[in-house]
Amino acid sequence: MAIIYTRYKYKDVGLLLLRLGIGFMFIMHGWPKLAGGLERWEAIGQNMALLGIDFAPAFWGFMAGFAEAAGGFFLMLGLFFRPVCILLAFTMVVATLRHVTAGDGFGGYSHALEAGVLFFSMIFVGPGKYSLDRKFFPKEKDRSKF
Repeated sequence: MAIIYTRYKYKDVGLLLLRLGIGFMFIMHGWPKLAGGLERWEAIGQNMALLGIDFAPAFWGFMAGFAEAAGGFFLMLGLFFRPVCILLAFTMVVATLRHVTAGDGFGGYSHALEAGVLFFSMIFVGPGKYSLDRKFFPKEKDRSKF
């Protein structure tokens, strides 16, 4: 295994702190949506009409809350990291569109847009060394058993 020199020897600690902080914040954003019940899910899910999807708004609203709350939890663990980042990035695209079409201005949509850019970028960066993905899905397979 080749050793790659980097001046960023604490990058994995930085990724862990980023995952923990952002994951916690998204649990806090998503939990009220999940706990809001059917009426809240329908209201949130109606935003999918911005993408031409106007059926099952309660399902989509629940999925938005679930993506944020459960996604935040999985982000903290670094488990199923890339699929979670894809779901969260998509959720933030819809949130950004909702705020833009409502005329909320930059202050209204900037948080969702920033989070979307963050999650999209994290797809390429990965969860880092201190993650459950690294434990359960190692990059190099032990092929000596075959």
